[in-house]
Amino acid sequence: MTLFGTVLRLMLLPACWGLTDAYAAAADIEGVWASDARLCSKIFVKRGKSIVLAKDADLYGSGFVIDGSKIRGKLASCSIKTTKEDGALVHLIATCATDIMFSNVQLSVRVVDRNKLVRIFPGVSDMEMGYERCELK
Repeated sequence: MTLFGTVLRLMLLPACWGLTDAYAAAADIEGVWASDARLCSKIFVKRGKSIVLAKDADLYGSGFVIDGSKIRGKLASCSIKTTKEDGALVHLIATCATDIMFSNVQLSVRVVDRNKLVRIFPGVSDMEMGYERCELK
């Protein structure tokens, strides 16, 4: 290998790291999400080692918890069956259970940055719901 080739590879390495970080951020949707991060402590409570939605969470906003292959919301608990990334979009198919029924649900989110995502509704233009990552202690 020539000196020029070695220098070129060393110069390109940080650029590749930046691309890897951007790609990883798109998939980083695990965590606690609320419609307003300032109200996280009113929307969520700790129950043992888990974080769940507070009994009166809907008075302050909406939210959900993604923990591994599980999504927990106020009215439903879901198991993620498939995940597909398309740039900043993450498409999920999940089996969800409510007090009344089981169903398969398609969910799509656009990752804005590490602490912000937007739920989009394919087929329904102009309908989006923004969420911010909660940092609960």
